[in-house]
Amino acid sequence: MTSVEFKVFSGPAAMPDGRVAALRLPAGGKLTRKEIDDYTAYVSQFGAKGLAYIKVNDAARGRDGLQSPILKFLPDEVIAGIMQRTGGADGDLIFFGADKISIVNDSLGALRNCLAADLDLYTGAWAPLWVVDFPLFEYNDAEKRWDPLHHPFTSPRDNDPAVIQKDPGRALSRAYDLVLNGLELGGGSIRIHNPTMQLAMLELLGIDHEHAREKFGFLIDALDYGCPPHGGIAFGLDRIVMVMAGARSIRDVIAFPKTQTASCPLTSAPSPAGEQQLRELGIRLAKQSKGES
Repeated sequence: MTSVEFKVFSGPAAMPDGRVAALRLPAGGKLTRKEIDDYTAYVSQFGAKGLAYIKVNDAARGRDGLQSPILKFLPDEVIAGIMQRTGGADGDLIFFGADKISIVNDSLGALRNCLAADLDLYTGAWAPLWVVDFPLFEYNDAEKRWDPLHHPFTSPRDNDPAVIQKDPGRALSRAYDLVLNGLELGGGSIRIHNPTMQLAMLELLGIDHEHAREKFGFLIDALDYGCPPHGGIAFGLDRIVMVMAGARSIRDVIAFPKTQTASCPLTSAPSPAGEQQLRELGIRLAKQSKGES
């Protein structure tokens, strides 16, 4: 993809943290242009700038049997490679994601689940799987630093701090998720139990030894005295019930669902705090000065 003229593909393909991925929708050629536009708008909420596609009308005819605005930018060998790797057949629709890895993964993953639900493609079988080998870090473009993908106490697969600090982007974690039919039911990890590794992790995240002692001294001391390897997992009971009930939204199975503002329509919580409650908590409300809104 780095050699094609289509910059939407060649740009991300040439980026160290870029990715070009395809999603084949069986019999998706029946989708209208409006429906494709609607799915394009849907993936935009996950950061995708667009949603390229190819309709497969007659796979045997090669380029002439395909329909897409992007075909004119793709040479024959690239089109042949796409068809071979996706297994595109007559009547299929192939969607593409091209951007940073995280954006492509999030947008195409969400699109896959959305298409399966909208077009009734779920078979009804329960197919659980474990997702492992998560990246240990993700790069924060806004602040130009590394952030932990899970939390700074997740154990890396490589036990050598020097190796991780040398190339954080390639470091993998000992984290794991249990996924059922595209829905995460629970997640967990093995924790760091070595104080040297924990300090190295914090340092890579921009927390030097002095601040590490200030913020996490109790943990470093505990690890220094000796701590066995340990980990765990937490399951979302509401998500499991949602799958069992065949519900489309977790709000349908939560006893007291909250709104986006964290208020409860049933109990009208949160309610205003009284003066006595505020005094007990050591909170004093400042009076609004004139001109403030």
